[in-house]
Amino acid sequence: MFNQSKWSEYFNKKIDRKIEKYKACPIKFEGSDYIINYINRNRYLLEDRPQVFQHGDYHIGNMILTKNGSVGIIDFNRLGFGDPWEEFNRITFCAGVSKFFASGRINGYFNNNIPDTFFRLLALYIGSNQLSSIPWAIPFGQEDINFMLKQANDVINWYNGFETHIPSWYISKDIV
Repeated sequence: MFNQSKWSEYFNKKIDRKIEKYKACPIKFEGSDYIINYINRNRYLLEDRPQVFQHGDYHIGNMILTKNGSVGIIDFNRLGFGDPWEEFNRITFCAGVSKFFASGRINGYFNNNIPDTFFRLLALYIGSNQLSSIPWAIPFGQEDINFMLKQANDVINWYNGFETHIPSWYISKDIV
């Protein structure tokens, strides 16, 4: 077993840092207050979450097709331990390419039996990640900033201003 602090303690500190970095950032996006309010109302969901080994940056941009046609995963520089559901925080990149692929990742992971708590935590993890994506993008230039601002707008719309916790792109097994 590994010696980790409680997930809620660790991730709440991470959220606080992300919010502070966003507030100090010169670039803002409309609706960020909706994200911050959602996060603060739902921090309790972080209590008693398990921790497992994680890739840390699991999304379509870090997937490759191998010569034999299998999917390979690259870019392990953010690996660590955390809530297994946090690993979905970058599914925004997948949903931006294909809502079917993104929905299939979730449906497959849960064998089509998704707990409501998952979607509530997913919104918290995506929101937290979205806030930090703006300060992260600045050193990489205007193209990355614009990409993250567009993604922030998409996220706000997917969650209807964070009035809902199931993203509008999600397709349940019952619809397909």
